[in-house]
Amino acid sequence: MAEHTSSSITIEAAPADVMGVIADFARYPDWTGEVKEAEVLATDGQGRAEQVRLVMDAGAIKDDQVLAYTWTGEHEVSWTLVKSQMLRSLDGSYILKPAGSGSTEVTYVLTVDVKIPMLGMIKRKAEKVIIDRALAGLKKRVEAGSK
Repeated sequence: MAEHTSSSITIEAAPADVMGVIADFARYPDWTGEVKEAEVLATDGQGRAEQVRLVMDAGAIKDDQVLAYTWTGEHEVSWTLVKSQMLRSLDGSYILKPAGSGSTEVTYVLTVDVKIPMLGMIKRKAEKVIIDRALAGLKKRVEAGSK
């Protein structure tokens, strides 16, 4: 199994509010720096996204990818790569845990394998940057409310 990178952050909001922002793919371009377009291609019986097309622009890396999402209860969502121009694989998840006084601990786990050769150390650093930016953006978005 490939090595993964993970990080956690505490957000001053209930898990349901955090998951509401995570599940609102249409708004991703508003709070994630890298996602320029997001389109839900398929939903499950509860109306949650099962497949999402994302157009990414992370400077040197630009990609058009489709991810498949799996929702586990109310506090976890994971995804895996369906297709991409730049990536061989991409697996990730958000895991939410109530942290008391109405806050939520959010853990983001990510494993990426690119089609171009890249040293493991550099790849993990890139994963860490992606995770940290996503968590910071998520925290800012959730705590700001739906302004």
